Amino acid sequence: MKRAVRILLILVVILGGLFVAADRLAVGFAEDEAAEKLRTSEGLSETPDVSIKGFPFLTQVAGGTLDDVEIGIENYDATSGSDKIRIADLNAEMKGVEFSGDYSSATADEATGTALISYDELLKQAQGEPVKLPLGATGKVVGLSDGGGNKIKVEVEVSKGGAKLPKPVHVMSSVKVENDTIKVNADEIPKKFEVMGVPIPLPEGLVRDVTDFEEKVTGLPGGIKIDEVEPAKDGVEISVKGTNVKLAG
Repeated sequence: MKRAVRILLILVVILGGLFVAADRLAVGFAEDEAAEKLRTSEGLSETPDVSIKGFPFLTQVAGGTLDDVEIGIENYDATSGSDKIRIADLNAEMKGVEFSGDYSSATADEATGTALISYDELLKQAQGEPVKLPLGATGKVVGLSDGGGNKIKVEVEVSKGGAKLPKPVHVMSSVKVENDTIKVNADEIPKKFEVMGVPIPLPEGLVRDVTDFEEKVTGLPGGIKIDEVEPAKDGVEISVKGTNVKLAG
């Protein structure tokens, strides 16, 4: 009797191990297929990381819905007007992912994630045509960096007659997002600047034409949208979210 019990236990362990092995092989295959479908559907230059969470995977497959899928895209070119804007380190968690049998289509009930827009990418939008200032001077944004305290440090270069004034103007700016648009606005602006030692008053509206800018960001994967923004060391950290997010197909 005891021997029979031992044999039964051994068989249970062996079958359990085989089930786990089969489950892990299946999930690995599904991850690879899903990553390739996502790369194709989003036109990515590199294959993204796809990780299917939860165990066992095979029972989720039988139900037609995956509980939790994590996706990582190193670089993604979103749309900003007629230009592209590079989104770095996009990581998203998808909940309730319904998929077709061949993984050609998949839709998540909801998605949340994080990413980064570097200051260099934001600077491309801020660097428009120089704005005309009093006495024939012009001003334009030439640098963005972390200002600390949830602020972006904006560096403005003032020129006159092709010569740069010796001291650039720095302002601390707040950043927010509204309707897919990242808005950078100076908290305070300089009231004057000097040209050849002569202080020249600066109308606020005129200065804000130089310091303040915005960038509409659309075309993120699956229709997710920017929810929040926050200045960081290397750029603006963004959080994204969406519902009925289409991953492929």
